[in-house]
Amino acid sequence: MPVSLVEDAPAKVNLTLRVLRRRSDGYHEIESLVAFAGGIGDRLSFAPGGELALAVRGPSADDAGDTADNLVLKAARALAERVPTVGWGAFELDKRLPVAAGLGGGSADAAAALRLLAKAYGLAADDPLLYAAGRATGADVPVCIAPRTRLMRGIGEILSGPLELPALQGVLVNPGVAIATKDVFAGWKPPATPAIPVDPAAVAALRRRDRLMKFLKDQANDLEAPAIALAPAIADVLAALRAQRRCELARMSGSGATCFAVYFSAADAIAAAEAIHAAQPDWWVRATALGGGGHKVAETAGSKNA
Repeated sequence: MPVSLVEDAPAKVNLTLRVLRRRSDGYHEIESLVAFAGGIGDRLSFAPGGELALAVRGPSADDAGDTADNLVLKAARALAERVPTVGWGAFELDKRLPVAAGLGGGSADAAAALRLLAKAYGLAADDPLLYAAGRATGADVPVCIAPRTRLMRGIGEILSGPLELPALQGVLVNPGVAIATKDVFAGWKPPATPAIPVDPAAVAALRRRDRLMKFLKDQANDLEAPAIALAPAIADVLAALRAQRRCELARMSGSGATCFAVYFSAADAIAAAEAIHAAQPDWWVRATALGGGGHKVAETAGSKNA
């Protein structure tokens, strides 16, 4: 029986997102402190051998679009172009995250595919060709290859080393609205006073929770206003998160529509998630820990999931 390798693809959360400038090629230079949500994400399996294939299942499978356009296949092809020893095989994606939600789901799936291919065909986890394939696949893929808290710059290709910052207890909420990243960026207008890049060394030094929270409160997501203009439900989500007891911060992630909030404790976060779900049963609501640890590779699974 063939054996499938399995990888989790954790949700990416932009704790901050500053747009520094619009480039002449139409892309935007950004700066973002990125963390990953513990226990929240998709799951990808891979059985080496045979033709390149992808099957998608799970609660968000119907929203995932045409399989032929999936970033998992794009990443596999991008790596094979750079490493001739990489072979094909069959992927199966358990799609759990909402689609077009500001959680980097497609990028996380593509990064998981690159990790699986590296494992199956003997590439080092930090092989530069993995990151080259990630950059060729999508702007958010490189930061998801080794999913640890990092400062991300450029259009996503400039990454700090892993940042050992405190874990934050939070809640993620998506109101069931999908918005296109390009439309949100199109609505961004340069402010009168441009955002000032932060010192990466200063961010790395935020080892105490109170200092990290002060830093986050001084920052912003510059795409929040244009996203709300496209999807007013985002403002409702932020209001619901802020209305819960002991909420310290609520902000949109990425280009939306998912928002996150930070609470004083795990118990506070769970209580907030339960209250919001009770009031809005159609919203996607999850309590989680944001950052504070490394990604763990999932175990090898039998062919029943392949």
